[in-house]
Amino acid sequence: MQLEIRPDPTEVGRARRWTRSRLAVSGIAADEPLAETLILLVSELVTNAVVHTGCPAVLRLSLPEGAAEPSTVRLEVADASDRAPVPRCADGDATGGRGLALVDGLADRWGWSPEGAGKSIWCELDRCDRPRGDAASCLGGVPAYEGLAFETV
Repeated sequence: MQLEIRPDPTEVGRARRWTRSRLAVSGIAADEPLAETLILLVSELVTNAVVHTGCPAVLRLSLPEGAAEPSTVRLEVADASDRAPVPRCADGDATGGRGLALVDGLADRWGWSPEGAGKSIWCELDRCDRPRGDAASCLGGVPAYEGLAFETV
């Protein structure tokens, strides 16, 4: 499934809402650590596409068929820019520059590849059947961000 994204910052909120609705249909609960992490990754990758390319983009989600089975969720954002993503080291006062570091820390795998005249940045999260308290082992060793508020724009 995919969503066309305009080069407009308000599209980030629309992408989050769209992702939440797709998760609900797939049987992944909104308070499941995987869902919270996926929404954060959607925000980061769509924001990067909108802010750094100024080009339209496409958000793609591949969700598991049966939510009770251990599986992988894949997120991709493709845009028309051929500029490679460049992870940056942001200092403590910087207001940006942490997006790809966050993706690297939260996703089980991520990368990018050329796609047509542009590129696709992707990440994957492994969904497992461990109890919620053991979420770190389901999210690549990164503890769930319980209590982290997500803006519903």
